[in-house]
Amino acid sequence: MKRLCVYCGSSSGVREVYTQAAREVGRLMAAQGLELVYGGGNVGLMGVLADAVLQGGGHVIGVIPQSLVDKEVAHFQVSRLEVVESMHERKKLMADLADGFLALPGGIGTLEELFEIWTWAQLGFHHKPCALLNVEGYYDHLLQFLERMTVEYFLKPSQLQHLLVETEPARVLQRLC
Repeated sequence: MKRLCVYCGSSSGVREVYTQAAREVGRLMAAQGLELVYGGGNVGLMGVLADAVLQGGGHVIGVIPQSLVDKEVAHFQVSRLEVVESMHERKKLMADLADGFLALPGGIGTLEELFEIWTWAQLGFHHKPCALLNVEGYYDHLLQFLERMTVEYFLKPSQLQHLLVETEPARVLQRLC
């Protein structure tokens, strides 16, 4: 794997552990020579992650819609900033550039991006790994719901197994690569 697309919050959340996890993922990515593909923001966990990769000497590709550049949330210090017209273009370009996908803590945007790329894998549109970093139980309730979907026959066990879930940054990167 050369490039990892990471979805995460444009907020840092209320617990410092989320920021620490984003920083650790970025540090490890740079140390392992993994390039970051992400949403191009300079705020929240997105900014922390990008800064950590850059501080480690890594390469960062940000993909951001013009409307968010206009709101002054673009990270202009990244290695490469791709400005697109829409969120749909953003997600497609991020998917095309990446060799795998990882979700850190985040909100509905993070979930939407993760579920879309995971659905694309289910449909055979790509064969790239998808993972979730469950920082101190942040995604426990979501994982319980996904298990419920399986029990209720709305999600096949094989589809659930396609989503790699780990609690430690080093372990999730190891499984993705």
